[in-house]
Amino acid sequence: MFRVTSNMMSSTLMNNINRNAKQLNDTQIQMSTGMKINKPSDDPVGLTYALRYRTELNSNEQYQSNVDSAVSWLDYTDTVVSQTNEVLQRMRELTVMASNSTNPQDARESVRLEIGQLKEQLIEIGNSQLNGKYILNGQTYNQQPYNFPRDAEGISDTSGFASDMIDTGDVNYAVGSGIELAINVSGNAIMGSAEEEDNVFAIADRLNQALADGDLEGISDELAQLDSRVDKLLAAQAGVGAKMNRVELMQNRLGDMEYNLTSLQSKTEDADYAELAVQSQIQENIYNATLSVGSKIISSSLVDFLN
Repeated sequence: MFRVTSNMMSSTLMNNINRNAKQLNDTQIQMSTGMKINKPSDDPVGLTYALRYRTELNSNEQYQSNVDSAVSWLDYTDTVVSQTNEVLQRMRELTVMASNSTNPQDARESVRLEIGQLKEQLIEIGNSQLNGKYILNGQTYNQQPYNFPRDAEGISDTSGFASDMIDTGDVNYAVGSGIELAINVSGNAIMGSAEEEDNVFAIADRLNQALADGDLEGISDELAQLDSRVDKLLAAQAGVGAKMNRVELMQNRLGDMEYNLTSLQSKTEDADYAELAVQSQIQENIYNATLSVGSKIISSSLVDFLN
């Protein structure tokens, strides 16, 4: 017949006390940290998921940062296109005015001088920077794209303008896992390349010469070139708008993903304080009861030993 000794009872008692104390301690640690998992042994599987969610959240945060930067870039590009359009519209108004045969030559000279200033404005717009980057110079955004010498009147001499001055490479932003989006527009798409008759610098230079010569036909000929360049500007602006729509969709998608990942992480890691408070009280009662029973067993064993 199996005999229960005092040592066995004491050993079982101590095991129960230690187990209950550990459970109570673990619960109180969760209450103090607010976390279910405070060491790997608490929940090895849950820890694996928690680490995965953290990694995905970090990646998602980087994508969100890239998307925010892309939005800023596209917004500014849209502004640059609009500013260019405003200058060209003013240039067109002046061209229409100067092509009127009733205007005296000194009036055309005033127009010529303003055309020169408008060209300078276009160069300044072409060299627009966002956070230190020249947004119209492709992948070489650390270099100024439109850099010309000055003529005797202090106006930029753009006669040497060449297409290879402008980099046409794409500036790609990672906006999702395996998703890259080219967010830039080349200066050639806005100002025109050197090979195009309607590039803004060629138009300004031809107007300058025609106005100086009083060449009314030459002045009028530039109206078609101005209209052509404005049409291309509007097409470029539409392209910017399409990219902006895509980026905004990605922005919403990344926001949804952040919410879902945060919720999953919270379910895996965050402790329910109200539930733990109840659980802690129950465990404390059990622990105290174990101590109470244990004290009686130990007292009884001690009396038996003395007898």
